[in-house]
Amino acid sequence: MTAVRGATEFVGVLSDTHGLMRPEALDALRGASHILHAGDVGSPAVLAALREIAPVTAVRGNVDRSPPLSGLPLWQASDLAGQSWLLIHRREDLDLDPRVFGTGVVVFGHTHRFETWQQDGILWLNPGSAGPRRFGMTPGLVRVWRVGESLIPEPVELGSEG
Repeated sequence: MTAVRGATEFVGVLSDTHGLMRPEALDALRGASHILHAGDVGSPAVLAALREIAPVTAVRGNVDRSPPLSGLPLWQASDLAGQSWLLIHRREDLDLDPRVFGTGVVVFGHTHRFETWQQDGILWLNPGSAGPRRFGMTPGLVRVWRVGESLIPEPVELGSEG
């Protein structure tokens, strides 16, 4: 599955599942080289299902208060798809300048709203919520495709039920 012309791989990015692992989310992530979960996982079963598809890096969100999820780190750095990525649940908790570390992508969640922008050479990305429908927003996730040295985010809407 190559949705972006010239893409060599994609990283699956999701957040705010709140314990709900939608089958259509799993389908959308098949073929990912890696999966990033930006917190509010809600259930260890969510991470187990994602690990059946690809390696997973996850951070703790504000609802991840009980073990084993309470043991997830508040932030993680990873090198994926030719870039350095920083993963955190709440953007406002980022207390460092990602440029200092050569970060190319900052992924965050919490708001349940898809957002993406470029600033100072950094791709900022909130995949929205892949979990229960809340705040009148359609659930979704993002596939980030690598095309040469570029990364292209592809939002994927998920079923609006639940």
